[in-house]
Amino acid sequence: MDEVLFEKRGRAGIITLNRPKALNALTLAMVDAMHPQLVAWRTDDQVEIVIVKGAGERAFCAGGDIRALHDSGKAGTPYVIDFYAHEYRLNTLIKRYPKPYIALINGIVMGGGVGVSVHGVARVCGEGTMFAMPETGIGLFPDVGGTFFLPRLGGELGMYLGLTGSRLDVVDAKYAGVASHIVPAAKHEELIKELAEGDHTYERTLARFAVTPDNKSKIEGLQQWIDGHFSHDSVEAIFASLESGTSLFAAETLKSLKTKSPTSLKVTFRQIREGRRLGFEECMRLEFRLTNRFMRGHDFYEGVRAVIVEKDNAPKWSPPSLGGVGEKDVDAYFAPLPSGDLRLD
Repeated sequence: MDEVLFEKRGRAGIITLNRPKALNALTLAMVDAMHPQLVAWRTDDQVEIVIVKGAGERAFCAGGDIRALHDSGKAGTPYVIDFYAHEYRLNTLIKRYPKPYIALINGIVMGGGVGVSVHGVARVCGEGTMFAMPETGIGLFPDVGGTFFLPRLGGELGMYLGLTGSRLDVVDAKYAGVASHIVPAAKHEELIKELAEGDHTYERTLARFAVTPDNKSKIEGLQQWIDGHFSHDSVEAIFASLESGTSLFAAETLKSLKTKSPTSLKVTFRQIREGRRLGFEECMRLEFRLTNRFMRGHDFYEGVRAVIVEKDNAPKWSPPSLGGVGEKDVDAYFAPLPSGDLRLD
């Protein structure tokens, strides 16, 4: 079975991520299939828009195939670095794409799935959408362009999501700006047909299908606490702010942060702060520096072991505390690569 499917229908090129049993997790083969197809459609006059969706009902895309990356890195094979290099080039192609690139999302969208959706002109989400960037919990950092889009969410929401890995439902995702439209999943096929075969602009079509949720965003109600606690100038200061807080939000957030990789937290904090002032392509080159260092470190392999391989959910981070991660340690993650920065074209 092909892991990714391509179809031309009317004026649309349609991509279907086709690993439903694996929650459509991205592999290198999928990335390497999508890139040349998007390049071909870029100059194909018959293709006016591109639509990407996931097969099955459980997920749009749950991220990169982390188990494969873990096993490859442990074995010392080049797959792990090749995957990130090719994935980041694909993310960049999507961001630059000259034609409307529209993601139809329902179910889980995390990590690599965010990278092949959030950079398009529209993210159309069904009621089952669950968005997260959970990388600090597996000893990594929120990549696939997280350096660019997280700091550009409202207030300190990007810092909160990047450090905690907290999940957003469809209403929260719309409030955050991750979702551009909410369209019930049952209407997605009808929407595809109209986008592909209708005679209206994609903007008008999306506006006609979009619905307004009945309930308010939970994350909107937490925004003042998020901004208050996550606006500080270090991870330690964020911890101190939460420790002094009296709300249930502060207590639960602190408890969650204490389970994350201290190295990941400190690198992610600097990544998101630096991302405020960087252009998209600068962000992607920075992420490739970080990826190279994490793939040669300890915490990623330990995090995947604990969460995905052995599933004991008891990672032994190294260093085990924030105090063990010094500024020079963080600096080393951001330093230029001896081989030079990633070429994005």
